[in-house]
Amino acid sequence: MCSVTICGGTSHDRQGELTYTDAVSGPLTGLKVLELAGIGASPYACMLLADLGADVLRLERGDPDADATTTWDVLNRSRHSVALDLKSDAGRELVLDLCEQADVLIEGFRPGVTERLGLGPDDVWQRNKRLVYGRMTGYGQEGALAARAGHDINYVAISGALWPLGRVGERPVPALNLVGDFGGGALFLVFGVLAAVFCAQQSGEGQVVDASMVDGTASMMAMTHSFLNAGYWTEERGVNILDSGAHFYEVYETSDGRFVAVGAIESKFYDELLLGLGLSADDLPPQMDRTKWPEMKERFAQLFRTKTRDDWTEIFADADACVTPVLSPSEAARHPYNTSRGVFTNEGATQPNPAPRFSKTPGIVSSPPRKPGSGTRQGLLAWGVNEERLAALRAEGAFG
Repeated sequence: MCSVTICGGTSHDRQGELTYTDAVSGPLTGLKVLELAGIGASPYACMLLADLGADVLRLERGDPDADATTTWDVLNRSRHSVALDLKSDAGRELVLDLCEQADVLIEGFRPGVTERLGLGPDDVWQRNKRLVYGRMTGYGQEGALAARAGHDINYVAISGALWPLGRVGERPVPALNLVGDFGGGALFLVFGVLAAVFCAQQSGEGQVVDASMVDGTASMMAMTHSFLNAGYWTEERGVNILDSGAHFYEVYETSDGRFVAVGAIESKFYDELLLGLGLSADDLPPQMDRTKWPEMKERFAQLFRTKTRDDWTEIFADADACVTPVLSPSEAARHPYNTSRGVFTNEGATQPNPAPRFSKTPGIVSSPPRKPGSGTRQGLLAWGVNEERLAALRAEGAFG
């Protein structure tokens, strides 16, 4: 059982150039994680852990002889992929053996699947009582919907987060799969796992982290519930301060068919917005007069349609008016701010650099995503499985 240690150094340039070295760097160096591969939220959680230095071994269906060609799926970067048949006796036994040295196991199956495989919490704790068992699901490990299938849109709907997303008089609009899968799911799983690791280091005992996308998304709605409790928010869509109801918190189309985002909530920012638009507050209704918001939105919309997106970007370049261009994903990767800060890298394929940033132990993208199973030999050797055992595992069908 390893404890987290500090390791400095970096192998990438924040200006956007990145060199894969398979080096390890980050505040989680020394943390060992087994990933029973899933889709969406759980691989993203494991990517975050690996980017920050954790030694993550991804176990999945694959070809143990696959080459190490870089693939498209950024979520699978920074860790070895081991081909493994979890339904085989040899494969199951290997996982249990690896659990003896792991700090964390993460799985994203439906409730009860790993128990049926003989890899549930009670099974692994017989080998390592300090192991933290991270479980990523949509509806959680218990409850009326626990066994039901679903996706981000379903979990966000049940949690109450989908209802407010949309304009007045229109139906709710899914926010990609950012809210449920990645926000309410992966980030809460990482938060929970690291909290449980800290606890295990104090108590000597691991525990199950039941990370439900519904639970996490509901938690992220805390401020909205606060507004509702105070009577400051109405459940009518598109009429509130943050849901496109306010003229100073809105997306406006420009003359070239592009868009700018306006978020001038505070009065000092609103004053700067009016200045850039050529308006005077003396000629307008008070900013917080909700009865005038629809009228003001139309007035702002007409003004923003008189110039291009880049024209408005230039006008507000030096003003604290909370006005920014709406960029496509590919534009964002090339934007001067993002390139100067190194938000993205273009090594192999465009992808975001690790976040957040650490002053002494920076995270890195240590390796590109590769074909399933391509790291079987190298990954298992790194975890102490010798060549003789590898040959036996292959003969026993552990690799599928």
